[in-house]
Amino acid sequence: MADPCRYTTLISSLPYQPALFTEKQTVISRIRLDQRLGMLTEDDARVLRLVEELVSWSSQSFERSDEEIVRRARRGTEALPEGVVRDLVLWRLEMRTVGAALRRRKAGLPVPGAHEVWGHGRWVAHIRTHWSEPDFHLSGVFPWVGEASRLLAVDDSVGVQRLFLTEAWQTLGRAAQEHEFDFEAVVIYVLRWNIIDRWTRYDARGAVERFEELLTAGLGDVMNAIA
Repeated sequence: MADPCRYTTLISSLPYQPALFTEKQTVISRIRLDQRLGMLTEDDARVLRLVEELVSWSSQSFERSDEEIVRRARRGTEALPEGVVRDLVLWRLEMRTVGAALRRRKAGLPVPGAHEVWGHGRWVAHIRTHWSEPDFHLSGVFPWVGEASRLLAVDDSVGVQRLFLTEAWQTLGRAAQEHEFDFEAVVIYVLRWNIIDRWTRYDARGAVERFEELLTAGLGDVMNAIA
């Protein structure tokens, strides 16, 4: 078990993160962040690396098939200890699955087959059953689905990106209220750092071109595009 003082010191050394979309760069560089993360225990550092691999777009390979991506996600989440960290990763992957379904439908691709491996989490079969409904009958679970569908309908890829990042940011913020000076707080901070880093690197014009490329390449790449 990690020394609580270790993480109190670590969290206290990290600068406050401002509201999303308000900064042009992260408040701490990745190099300096990694230096601070050197205080993690070996086991916790391994878990954090796995978490980032599972939720980070940049860690995904476009050479993998949909099935490979999903199976890798399943193996990764099963390797995480039960608790808040695993729940956050599962939620993020389920969010990606809903986003991938929206984009797939927008591209005119067919309903995934019953035995097709294309998404991750509890809602795969549900989405297939409610494919023709604008929100997949999931607004009660994911209130943002209707808005995401509307933005995709008008080809507002920047708006979709902002929506997904905002939802991820707010969900992590709610989780942060329950964790201040523990490993979970560190994970939440790093995931929020990644969100800010992604947005500050985001190029709106390039995103439109990227969106078209992803639709052409297939669902696996579309899933990777969701933050």
